[in-house]
Amino acid sequence: MNANAKTPEFIAISHANGIATITLNRPDLRNAINDTMRAELIEAFGEADRDQAVRAIILTGAGKGFCSGGDIGGMRKRLDAPQGEVAFNGWKRQRSTHKGVAAIHGVSKPVIAAVNGAAFGLGLDMALACDFIIAAEGAKLSMSFIKRGLVSDGGGMYFLPRRVGLTRAKELIFSARVVETPEALAIGLVDRVVAPDALLAAAQSWAEELSFGSPTAIALSKEILDKTFERSDEEIFAMGRQAQAVCYTTAEHRQSVVDFLNKTSK
Repeated sequence: MNANAKTPEFIAISHANGIATITLNRPDLRNAINDTMRAELIEAFGEADRDQAVRAIILTGAGKGFCSGGDIGGMRKRLDAPQGEVAFNGWKRQRSTHKGVAAIHGVSKPVIAAVNGAAFGLGLDMALACDFIIAAEGAKLSMSFIKRGLVSDGGGMYFLPRRVGLTRAKELIFSARVVETPEALAIGLVDRVVAPDALLAAAQSWAEELSFGSPTAIALSKEILDKTFERSDEEIFAMGRQAQAVCYTTAEHRQSVVDFLNKTSK
């Protein structure tokens, strides 16, 4: 965060070895997302994306849970709102939700969700918006929207089929069942599972491993890979050509070639 920024109320931010850790910080409410936290999350990811010293980002939760989903207070307000205002108010709230998810998914640096406990509903959607998910043993995950008569509204219907396949995604969404870490790892819902006391250290080490290379090459690769399933092969090839042309001009590429020719690097 810049020197003039207001201290976040529901987000904590720390930095170590080029990795920014963004922590959802409402542990008394299992880090449920409210409007203030959403705005702070958008700002935190934007700032980390702009900060050239940050090479990767970890998203985690304070306390015993990752994120229990949307704040129940917002649901209560909908029950009390005049019927004629519910749809438009919901549309505006969804725009804000999608800005938050886009801030996570669209950042140009590798993002790891370190799921330290329950990730339900919007909480799981947010984890899915990250590039990678590492979970603590005993963490529980659920696409719980159906239990409230809702659909996944934080990108889960886009991200989940890409992780686990369409049929399994339907099963997880329609049943709203809780998935525990052994199954989550087996079906690809998470990428790694570690002991709870090793979670953040493992996430930090993995983030450093994923971000050692050229920030330009990583950012361009991520942007292209994220569009792979929506674009034709020729469109992806064209994006690759353009990206490679940019990479040819970077200081990182030029130095790596010099080092290789001088036999000072592999």
